[in-house]
Amino acid sequence: MTSPLLSDDTLVTVPLHSVAHGRAGDKGNRLNISVMPYDPAAYALLAEQLSEAKVLALFAHRGAARVTRYDLPLLPAFNFVIDDVLEGGVNGSLNLDGHGKSNSFILLGLPVTVPRKFVR
Repeated sequence: MTSPLLSDDTLVTVPLHSVAHGRAGDKGNRLNISVMPYDPAAYALLAEQLSEAKVLALFAHRGAARVTRYDLPLLPAFNFVIDDVLEGGVNGSLNLDGHGKSNSFILLGLPVTVPRKFVR
């Protein structure tokens, strides 16, 4: 049931995973995360909020040195390549779970502000 005080255009702040899903992989010490909004209409709003600087700050505690964002508006999706974030790589790290799939949840937990209609 929808609250009469909240329209579909009411802005809400939610974790990114509420409006998008992700896929991740790793190669050496580089993490690759793709983010795809559930509703293509949310793409532009996410583009404004998912900057390279914000993602780099999010992974700073993991030693990330650089983030490159590739925009894929026809899919619609974003691909983030995060350098030096896997403590030397999956095979070289003493970390028990240092590979990309587990680290993608860090990005998917990032708060974003979107109209309620995009939230799943």
